[in-house]
Amino acid sequence: MSETGGEGWGQSGNPTSVFAYESHQGPEEGGMKNEGEVRKGEEEGQGKEDDEDYDSPPERQIVVGICSMMKKSKSKPMTQIMERLCKFEYITVVIFPEEVILNEPVDKWPLCDCLVSFHSKGFPLDKAVEYANLRNPLLINDLNMQYYIQDRREVYRILQEEGIDLPRYAVLTRDPDRPEECNLVEGEDHVEVNGEVFPKPFVEKPVCAEDHNVYIYYPTSAGGGSQRLFRKIGSRSSVYSPESCVRKTGSYIYEEFMPTDGTDVKVYTVGPDYAHAEARKSPALDGKVERDSEGKEIRYPVMLTAMEKLVARKVCLAFKQTVCGFDLLRANGHSFVCDVNGFSFVKNSMKYYDDCAKVLGNMVMRELAPQFHIPWSIPMEAEDIPIVPTTSGTMMELRCVIAIIRHGDRTPKQKMKMEVRHPLFFELFEKYGGYKSGKLKLKKPKQLQEVLDIARLLLAELGQHTDCEIEEKKGKLEQLKTVLEMYGHFSGINRKVQLTYLPNGQPKASSEEEEGPKEGPSLLLVLKWGGELTPAGRVQAEELGRAFRCMYPGGQGDYAGFPGCGLLRLHSTYRHDLKIYASDEGRVQMTAAAFAKGLLALEGELTPILVQMVKSANMNGMLDSDSESLTDCQQRVKARLHEIMQKDQDFTEADYQKLAPTGSPSLVNSMKIIGNPVRTCDQVYALIQRLTSQIRKRLEDPKSADLQLYHSETLELMLQRWSKLERDFRNKSGRYDISKIPDIYDCVKYDTQHNATLGLEDTLELFRLSRALADIVIPQEYGINKPEKMDIAQAYCLPLMKKIQLDLQRTHEDEAVNKLHPLYSRGVMSPGRHVRTRLYFTSESHVHSLLSIFRYGGLLDEVKDQQWKQAMDYLSAVSELNYMTQIVIMLYEDNNKDPGSEERFHVELHFSPGVKSCEDEENVPLGFGFRPASAENQEKQTNQGSLEDLSQDEPDRALPLSELISIRRSPMIRNRKTGSMEVLSETSSKGASYRLFPSCSRQSPEIKPTGLGSLCSGLFSASVLGVSSSAPNLRDYVRTHHRKPPLSPGLPFGDGFEGCSMVPSIYPLETLHNSLSLKQVDEFLNAVCEDSSDAHAKTMKALSVLFDTSSQGYGQAHTYPPPKALSSSETPVRPPTHPLCLSSGPPSTVSSAGPSSPTSVNPSNPAIHFSFSE
Repeated sequence: MSETGGEGWGQSGNPTSVFAYESHQGPEEGGMKNEGEVRKGEEEGQGKEDDEDYDSPPERQIVVGICSMMKKSKSKPMTQIMERLCKFEYITVVIFPEEVILNEPVDKWPLCDCLVSFHSKGFPLDKAVEYANLRNPLLINDLNMQYYIQDRREVYRILQEEGIDLPRYAVLTRDPDRPEECNLVEGEDHVEVNGEVFPKPFVEKPVCAEDHNVYIYYPTSAGGGSQRLFRKIGSRSSVYSPESCVRKTGSYIYEEFMPTDGTDVKVYTVGPDYAHAEARKSPALDGKVERDSEGKEIRYPVMLTAMEKLVARKVCLAFKQTVCGFDLLRANGHSFVCDVNGFSFVKNSMKYYDDCAKVLGNMVMRELAPQFHIPWSIPMEAEDIPIVPTTSGTMMELRCVIAIIRHGDRTPKQKMKMEVRHPLFFELFEKYGGYKSGKLKLKKPKQLQEVLDIARLLLAELGQHTDCEIEEKKGKLEQLKTVLEMYGHFSGINRKVQLTYLPNGQPKASSEEEEGPKEGPSLLLVLKWGGELTPAGRVQAEELGRAFRCMYPGGQGDYAGFPGCGLLRLHSTYRHDLKIYASDEGRVQMTAAAFAKGLLALEGELTPILVQMVKSANMNGMLDSDSESLTDCQQRVKARLHEIMQKDQDFTEADYQKLAPTGSPSLVNSMKIIGNPVRTCDQVYALIQRLTSQIRKRLEDPKSADLQLYHSETLELMLQRWSKLERDFRNKSGRYDISKIPDIYDCVKYDTQHNATLGLEDTLELFRLSRALADIVIPQEYGINKPEKMDIAQAYCLPLMKKIQLDLQRTHEDEAVNKLHPLYSRGVMSPGRHVRTRLYFTSESHVHSLLSIFRYGGLLDEVKDQQWKQAMDYLSAVSELNYMTQIVIMLYEDNNKDPGSEERFHVELHFSPGVKSCEDEENVPLGFGFRPASAENQEKQTNQGSLEDLSQDEPDRALPLSELISIRRSPMIRNRKTGSMEVLSETSSKGASYRLFPSCSRQSPEIKPTGLGSLCSGLFSASVLGVSSSAPNLRDYVRTHHRKPPLSPGLPFGDGFEGCSMVPSIYPLETLHNSLSLKQVDEFLNAVCEDSSDAHAKTMKALSVLFDTSSQGYGQAHTYPPPKALSSSETPVRPPTHPLCLSSGPPSTVSSAGPSSPTSVNPSNPAIHFSFSE
């Protein structure tokens, strides 16, 4: 209802009113008179004004009084709005001086017909109420209700009475007179308030609304600690604290934490029918306030849904505040009100100032004009017409980005098994319900502490008398104790203990056991540790996230000329529908959080980002692989691999046929390096022995006693790591355990990268040989011939494939996702549209499997499609899918094509093998660069010559890409040389006529031109990301530590510092195919999913374990109707029989029964439920 004044404006457009300010102000204030003069002028009939060049006003003006603290009444929004209000012919504004309000009795206060008065710090609300009772003016904001707004308990009570959605909450009142309201029980990962349980993450708010110290507590599984919010100080609005215990004094409201994807919505009403809404970054995310070039907090106008407009109306009427601000949290497809602030104006929006003055002026005139006999009719005016977008040329609009990404660099994964029989272990097993399933996983700090206590107790007993009843081996108990004590604190992310009940003891002795098996039941204790994301892994993920922004077009306003900022603007304006999923492994979750940090330009700790942004997808095996339950096919494949690799002779032609039936060059190369597999294993074994003896020598040397290795490992732990491999790799009969090869490669890869400073000899030779072995064993564990590869891949990837198919289908049905307000998006080609991004972070098994499906599932025919043949050649030359491997699917829409035609939606497939390895430089397979679909590029596709240098590390070699894509080079590349990223602001947001989109050669947002050139140079095959690229925080780190980051991953230097000992760069994305239609991809995914449900009964059996469903009917055609049948609102139908399951993942992942989670589409089949875990 934004009326444009009409008859409300003065005929000449000049203000016909005067401000009443304190009398000491002179003419420099714009000639505003003080309150006394105004009154006198009115009493004299305003004769003096007859000489003015506008018609004399009638006898009586309507006086609007502003009664608030001076800081508020003189604020810019108030001044702007009051100046506009004065343009109403019959309205005069009087501002009550602050000293009058504070020091004079109310009968001495100025008179007014309409009062705008509101509470802020130091304001005497009691006197204002007294004044209102005395003079009875029209109140814009009710005064008595303002007492309630100062108490969060009352605010919540009123909201609840009005039926407005708010988070589940409980009140803890610490009042000696009301002991029944003060029952608080604090657990490690929850609190119980008066009987209501709140698992972490939860929010703790002081009951007094003036107290802004709101704390959010995080679960231990996400790293624990709390985020402390406060009133903005400079550029901070919150800070992370390791403190995990709730406050013990004062009264608080406890409420569940709402996962909002990192943005808050502030709503400003002016009367029940007008609401302006803005989005800003949530203060809980990293506490850094985003500011524009003028230092103002960056906010974006957003559109409210019909439901939210209704909520705004209810809030405005319930609290009787015409001008009222409140906060909305959009989570799980719902909107919740979490705070009502009372009187507040929007800052820096000219349109809002106009609208607000018009609405208020019309309201005052409507109420008071009749009694003043002023002729007045409310101007009627049509609603604002949204701008209708048009497109032209061969532009395509980016609609959807789906990426499947492997986690970043991690410490070596390690495990130790021991059989235990001590009663204390059995008690622990029973305490946590191990007998129900015969298995138990212990991850929580409290549980791990109990295991540690048992180990310490048993070791103490062993120390006192050696012949006691403790059968657990002393060495193993010591290792258990060492590992559990490793970091001085427990974080659920890096260690776990599994106990399995063995009714008759352990069957056979492994290489580690010497004596025969004992009688009676025992427990198998498996301790797993390591496998955590390293600081280098964090840097890799954050850098990749930062580069990933460049896939999104746009970047305007203050972001102009700053590549990748189109995404930031998209995200803040709610036109970016982003969901990040991760499996429940700590390293995968932390990679996802670090990536989100880079992608959305966040700062600070990863815990708050993890809790808000990353959803756990472990509820249905979508991203997790239960390595314990291998399929029959995998067992057979492993057995064949072991048999071939145990031959003590050079590989024969027959072996090449057996082991590499696909003829993949990377495999054939590795087999040539190896020659005789047993001999190579002998060499590897000898090299490991040499390595362990070198480490032992170091340990005896007093100088290296306290040597700290990378990521706080000690020489003892390193020795344990290698000695265990030495023991396990070769058993007593002299046969080699091939399944240990990946672990050996893992360890040597880690040490050559992070511990090169030890200068251990022969590590590079060990690296070379173990890598050749691993390049055979690892990929072939996922199937040797094509049918096996498909079989195993489908067992791993079926749920993920279905989810990808849903993501692609749902994109072209625009649902009610948050949309940018059209009036504020001048120049956006289609303000109502949004880009959907789905990021899936997972482990090696899923990446291998997904790639197998694309390669061998019959997406395209290599013989007929030259581009696909080149892509397949490239993939078969890639030997390792390293950390941060990416498979990216991008969906574009061509708005010129008929909506029903196959050419309307266009799909591209891109791939990067992830992080560069230590000695990759010489033998890198060359891809063909990143080629967005376009006619101009067709001729150049076959020209490999120009792409020779793409995999090099220096930014200067990026030219070939620019030739390829013929658009100017990106500033990102230029800035990487200067070592900083300056923001090239081409606009200023002063005044109402700001340009959102500067008219330079950059493309309009959301539109993919005939080449993505300047936008993508950072990410796609132009220059490789390294620590040297654009990580400003790292660069500061380097400066303070006086060391230069390495530019080439091949050269170890210095001793590296924590965080960046060696951060290898990441290979750029290569295009596998750039002209697929959505129909092709959809049919392919359908075929693969159906194929797996028909032909693989065994696979389904294995899956039923993952899914907790009966295998019948899963994945059959009727489960997922064709895309058109999906309701456009994406409202999920929850299967009636299943509540949302609680998972072992961090409760961070409260997610969503709401939009864009793959909930069961067919309610008649409750066996399948993709509902995301809470």
